[in-house]
Amino acid sequence: MPELAISADKVAFIIEKAREFDVKEGASDPDSGSNAADDDEIDVLEDTTSDPVAAELAGFIRALNEDEQLDLVTLMWLGRGDGDLDEWDDLRERAVEARSEYKAPRRETVQYLLGEPMLGDLLADGMDELGIDWSDERTTPVS
Repeated sequence: MPELAISADKVAFIIEKAREFDVKEGASDPDSGSNAADDDEIDVLEDTTSDPVAAELAGFIRALNEDEQLDLVTLMWLGRGDGDLDEWDDLRERAVEARSEYKAPRRETVQYLLGEPMLGDLLADGMDELGIDWSDERTTPVS
């Protein structure tokens, strides 16, 4: 079994935040001027350019070191079914190759990950494939 460069606590935090981000939807009431309480606070589920969840998640992933980001991409691919546990080294090498083509690797890795639908579930599935318990229910990352 591979040893991850990223801690289970960090992955758990990313899973939680990614799931919060994944439930966002496009603007359903773009001209809303009414009281939010009258609208059942539904606007909180809308995906906006100033989404604090996306900003927090992007900042957290951007702050990871290269090996942690590579493991995160590999975990997502494992959870997505792009390979199995026996192919971990090959998947990670593909992640290294993909990253080498980025002009701004840190930023582009964040964009790639946040652009993946159901990122939180895919990471959770990847952790489950590795047999790593990530469900500590953390709401803040461990540095």
